[in-house]
Amino acid sequence: MDPFGRQIDYLRVSVTDRCNERCLYCMPEGYRGWARRADHLTADEIIRVVEASTALGFRKFRLTGGEPLIRTDIVDIARRIWELPGVQTLGISTNGVQLAKLAEPLKQAGVRSVNISLDTLDPTVYQKLTGCRIGPVLDGVAAAQAAGFEVVKLNCVLLRGLTDDQLPGLVEFAAARNMPMRFIELMPLAPGGPIDERHFFSVAEAMARLAETDVLEPAADKPPGHGPARYFRLRRSGALVGFIGAVTCADFCATCNKLRLTANGRLRPCLGRHGEIDLMPALRSPSPDGTAVAGAITEAITNKPETHSFTDDFKVGRPMTAIGG
Repeated sequence: MDPFGRQIDYLRVSVTDRCNERCLYCMPEGYRGWARRADHLTADEIIRVVEASTALGFRKFRLTGGEPLIRTDIVDIARRIWELPGVQTLGISTNGVQLAKLAEPLKQAGVRSVNISLDTLDPTVYQKLTGCRIGPVLDGVAAAQAAGFEVVKLNCVLLRGLTDDQLPGLVEFAAARNMPMRFIELMPLAPGGPIDERHFFSVAEAMARLAETDVLEPAADKPPGHGPARYFRLRRSGALVGFIGAVTCADFCATCNKLRLTANGRLRPCLGRHGEIDLMPALRSPSPDGTAVAGAITEAITNKPETHSFTDDFKVGRPMTAIGG
């Protein structure tokens, strides 16, 4: 339990800050953090942190990056986490580029849910946003569907002038595959790039855009729970749509239940604040101490703030790719 009565039982584990795409809202131009290879946690170190967290009551885990599928040992990491006593659910967030070949192995390793970034269906816009082709991603979506994960969600970052006109098409695409489509407000986590506050498009605007052609109704079969998305169904099509208003929703942090583990071994209690706790001394001491790792996790929970500071002239310390999605 954190100081504000929230049960913290969810750890997002960034396994790398590297990525095979260059999304403009995630990775600043010229970012080279991945060059420091020795800073990245090994598979054994990741498992030790997850194991320590399960002893403290953590039950939900998600592998993130960067792009987690570029780690050659990602399937083994997933399998080892899933085999730990106490792990109830394991997910992965990916850009989908390598998912076509890894969906089935990940499913067999224990991954239950997959979140796939898909900001647009327009190949030209996709190339502009990511520097890559959309074809492999669409193949990855198809592979995830075929593999039979419990849940596959599609995520779109709302960007004025780039993705805001894509909303109806994305919803239709996701609904045809029985996948929730989620729209996420732009967070100020890519300093110095071409994407800035001019591109901000709120979830309220997104909802109004979709309501022009259909009626949004709260999804009674999809309660809010502890996740950040608020779900609605479109009355006519039945499509399930989630909205993640990290910046504009006043109660966004009220049920936050997560910590983040960065790829270089820092525990971050809040995405939108700078405080971090370095696990490396405990993980790489001559006599590694599991008690010290657990103590650091407990400290991170104790230090978890009530809210983020995105609306308080937030200054980026590290970009999103270095924190973990």
